[in-house]
Amino acid sequence: MSVISSPKLLITPKIRIPMRTILCLSLICLCINISTAQYTNTPDTNYKFNKYEKQNLSSKKTLFTKRIIPVALIATGILLSTSDFEKSLQKNLRNTIGNDFNYSMDDYTRYAPVVQLYAADILGAQSKNHWFDQTKNLILSSIISNGASTMLKKEVYKERPGSHGNNSTHANSFPSGHTTTAFTTATVLFEEFIDTNPVLAYSGYAFAIATGSLRMMNNAHYLSDVLVGAGIGILATRLVYHFDHLIAWNPFKKSDSIAFAPQFSNDGIGFYFSKVF
Repeated sequence: MSVISSPKLLITPKIRIPMRTILCLSLICLCINISTAQYTNTPDTNYKFNKYEKQNLSSKKTLFTKRIIPVALIATGILLSTSDFEKSLQKNLRNTIGNDFNYSMDDYTRYAPVVQLYAADILGAQSKNHWFDQTKNLILSSIISNGASTMLKKEVYKERPGSHGNNSTHANSFPSGHTTTAFTTATVLFEEFIDTNPVLAYSGYAFAIATGSLRMMNNAHYLSDVLVGAGIGILATRLVYHFDHLIAWNPFKKSDSIAFAPQFSNDGIGFYFSKVF
């Protein structure tokens, strides 16, 4: 009697990859592909680099670093969003500082780098651009970063830490708008003074970090909201400065008697203009 064995079926388990993981990997791959493409403009046939080639390679590494930092912040924030870790972190933070902690200084620290920027101009500090170009880049960066932040708030619809239930007025936690603004203004200050005054350039980030920290301490945002807001602010500003040569128009370039600067307050945004006759 012959025994006929039936073929065994090989069942392959299905692996489900979360959408947030796919999005993070896509952001990182896009950043790496754009950056590595700059390294391969010409083949290296030998290992003897002259001074110009070394400087060029160094600038490309700087561009890579400028892209990877904000992308890493955004990717980390997406991965942490709604996780048990950030909920536990937020709860422990509030228990440490007190559940009644509420300090509104973050409404003002987000604009501190703007004050530093124009104060440095008034005091005669050497900057990268003319005051009009500074203002132009600041406005464009703010429009792009805050526009992206506002769109994400509406699409993600994430509850704030201090809200309870399905309250639509509190479902705008992700990302943090205060932090987006703070890192946008801090990056403008950084881009303008990093070559001439590094201490001033980096000091804006102290106010930006303080703003993000206060948003968490005030129980207004989670860690992921702050990280993504910071990444958006930095990335948007660096994109504006990267393409600055495309919008180089400046009608006040040859005039030193005119001053123009934006003014921020809780009631809105205004402008300061003066001319010396």
